[in-house]
Amino acid sequence: MQPPQTVDVERRRLQVFSSLLVLVFLVNFGRIVFAPLLDPFIRTFGVGEATVGMVATLAWMGSAVPRLPTGWLLTRFSRQRVILGTGLLLAGAASFTALAQSIWHIGLGAFLLGSSSGIYFIAANSLVSELFPDRVGRVIGIHGTASQVAAVVAPFLVAAAIAIYNWRLLFVGMAIAALLGTGWLVYTARRTELPDVGRGDRHLLRSVRNHWPIVLTAVAIIGATGFVWNGFFNFFVRYLVTTKSLSTGMAGAMLTLIFAAGVPAFFYAGRLADRLPQVSLMLGIITWFVGSLLVMTAVQGLLAITVATIALGLGMHSLLPVIDTYLLSSLPDADRSSAYAAYSATMMVIQASASVVVGTLIEAGYGFDQVYRSFSVVLVVVVVLLLGLHVTDRLPEGTT
Repeated sequence: MQPPQTVDVERRRLQVFSSLLVLVFLVNFGRIVFAPLLDPFIRTFGVGEATVGMVATLAWMGSAVPRLPTGWLLTRFSRQRVILGTGLLLAGAASFTALAQSIWHIGLGAFLLGSSSGIYFIAANSLVSELFPDRVGRVIGIHGTASQVAAVVAPFLVAAAIAIYNWRLLFVGMAIAALLGTGWLVYTARRTELPDVGRGDRHLLRSVRNHWPIVLTAVAIIGATGFVWNGFFNFFVRYLVTTKSLSTGMAGAMLTLIFAAGVPAFFYAGRLADRLPQVSLMLGIITWFVGSLLVMTAVQGLLAITVATIALGLGMHSLLPVIDTYLLSSLPDADRSSAYAAYSATMMVIQASASVVVGTLIEAGYGFDQVYRSFSVVLVVVVVLLLGLHVTDRLPEGTT
């Protein structure tokens, strides 16, 4: 039986964790909401696929750019203080986007909303792993599940906002919710004894040099897979309508389904990451993902498309908590936030360009299936190379 003081610390940390679940929902919603808004933006502003692809790219580029600077910020300020700043940035960026009068105004808003998510994930993932160091995979999985719920409900909230008023209503609501969530974090953090294990994390470049093999491994795995994923899901509705002959409503339902599959994926994959060899688990998940993508490009018919959609959602969203657990449980306290920031910034830069690459290729006359099959071939090559390094013990193993 735990002493009363320990139980009280645990309870208060759970309250802080609850506030983080609210904020992670909001920051991911701000980043992901542009995918179901691409078609409304095309209609509203009279632009093409490449332009709206650039908007989606700006959201992800915004998520990428501040990640390394955030690693430096965390050598100077506490995790919770940086997270509070992201809540305020989210509220301001959402308000700015709600007032947009052009597609480029939207693009700047997307960049700022993406930036709030990038800063948040660097600070919050480190804090979450330190709040509950004995069950990193589990809490990372729960945290990711809350993030994933935002992706699931985004198409419904977009449809509801357009039915009630227009898409601007989404961003007004997001700004209000961000202020409320930030206030809840302030209240819970002030009443809680938070871990200070990151105090020694003061040298960003040295932390990266000390752990470059595990950082590089994670970048290779998620950079390649995430690039393919971003280029796929941002155009998923348009792909299903133009290539698979689904109605816009059914295509929107498939987008919801692919993210809904991520809810159990996050929840259970985090637990598996605490128990199984993490590199082997990640390589298996990537193989599942690329196989599912190839199946998607080959099938027709609602049932087959539905099965492939679920498989893709399970695959990609299982990878994310596993790779975070791989890094956060393996990196020592003194280097965790800096090394994680370097990994996260690098992989996000790689991923962020995917939407504009796909949009440009489509406008150049290539078909969606042709583009995604080519991406799959590249991903297969990456998996084979990583597998070769793994079987020869040249990839660092995580801590299970």
